[in-house]
Amino acid sequence: MWGCDLTKQNIGGRSVASTGVQGLDDILVGGLTRERIYLVEGTPGTGKTTLGLGFLLSGAREREPGLYITLAETKVELVAVAESHGWSLDDIHLVEMVPADGLGEDQEQTLLHPSEVELGETVRDIMAKVEQFKPARVVIDSLSELRLLAQTPVRYRRQILALKHFFALRQCTVLLLDDRSASGSDLQLQSIAHGVIMLEQTLSGFGAQRRRLHIVKMRGIRFRGGYHDFEIEPGGLCVYPRLVAAEHGSIYDDTPVSTGSDHLDSLLGGGLVPGTATLLSGPAGVGKTTATVQTMVSGLKRGDKASYFLFDERLPTLLKRSKSLGMDVAPFIEAGTLDLRAIDPAELSPGEFVGAVRDAVETFGAKIVVIDSLNAYLQSMPNEQFLVLQMHELLSYLGQKGIVTILILGLHGVTGDIRSDVDLSYLADTVLQLRYFEAHGEVRQAISVIKTRTARHERTIREFQITEQGLSVGETLRDFQGVLTGVPTFSGSLSELLETGGAATDSADVQ
Repeated sequence: MWGCDLTKQNIGGRSVASTGVQGLDDILVGGLTRERIYLVEGTPGTGKTTLGLGFLLSGAREREPGLYITLAETKVELVAVAESHGWSLDDIHLVEMVPADGLGEDQEQTLLHPSEVELGETVRDIMAKVEQFKPARVVIDSLSELRLLAQTPVRYRRQILALKHFFALRQCTVLLLDDRSASGSDLQLQSIAHGVIMLEQTLSGFGAQRRRLHIVKMRGIRFRGGYHDFEIEPGGLCVYPRLVAAEHGSIYDDTPVSTGSDHLDSLLGGGLVPGTATLLSGPAGVGKTTATVQTMVSGLKRGDKASYFLFDERLPTLLKRSKSLGMDVAPFIEAGTLDLRAIDPAELSPGEFVGAVRDAVETFGAKIVVIDSLNAYLQSMPNEQFLVLQMHELLSYLGQKGIVTILILGLHGVTGDIRSDVDLSYLADTVLQLRYFEAHGEVRQAISVIKTRTARHERTIREFQITEQGLSVGETLRDFQGVLTGVPTFSGSLSELLETGGAATDSADVQ
């Protein structure tokens, strides 16, 4: 979703150059202001070289000549990086300024031995290459080599200022890459640059490394601040801008839609309202996923598209179980109306998950979004701070888009003191509570609506069963007591309960 280039354009009265990464361009309100010098900082492995090459290739597609000056890596290494992304560097100029042996005078590379030359000579050679190729875009990799050649910080700063003035006169847009080998942040260099992009890489206790970036400064534009997750994928960087729900308002039809069960619709006060989030909570095996799948299938039969993000179960297990309950979702997948994704939480960052949800809504056109379950999503990232706030922003975004959002939250325990890892009920507009209860030596299931913000819902408690026809909801259990205390009991007669085996009292349970 975020890997395409933006075309050359003027935004807000400024001429911008695409970075080659759509997500980063979105953060920068269109891209980098042309004819300025920018600093890209990050430790080794954070993607600086990939970003630099992508920036030049984006310019090449717009017929803007590009120049990559490397002071550390070899041309062979750069070509290898490009090949890993399926890129060809034939349209940009590579100038190698690293020690090498056995190269003849006919080679195009400039050979510099940092221990033998002065900083001024290196800078003059860079200027000479710019004069030779007359590029519109330049990448210098990396400044740590120039810093080592400088005898004092003052001299280093003056040479960088000279380069800045030189590039400004030649209408170049320049990326300076820095591996942060100097102790602490180079505030002197940050003050000189027109903008500073910081790339970071961290390791969690388990799973893949997490990468994120933030804009330290960017003069003249109101960029999107904060941290933004990104990944290095085949084809370049994939940046997931931090979601701001207020930017995505839209007009939609908020007529309630059916869950596929008349009795469940009555419990909810008419059904589920687009633009709201519904939370189904309950212990393991009580029927949360089945109720969710039935609601989703009802929407698919109406002609809506749905996206299901599966964190807990294996995909084949969900498909097999749904089919056995009379809710085969395979035809909808084949028809292209259901996007069912099995998520590996150990390999997923919060920003990437938000990007997948946005892609489902904005590209796939989903009207129903299911997250099964919140437990796996939250527990997979225990070291991530403010994860609940990110979920709040995501639900607000889905609400602004008029999406029917269904969340599943598993509770610890089966009966008695049942607890959750985190209380997310305040995030949801509607909360359904599914519980076990005992009656006449059998374990049965009950469902009730705790709250809904959009309608006057029933305050009754009904029994339900999982049958071969899906979710079967019974009549109100008048003698059912203790569900809110965590110790539900039933003191009525057996005749008031559903027949064991699934004789449905709701003739419209499965539409």
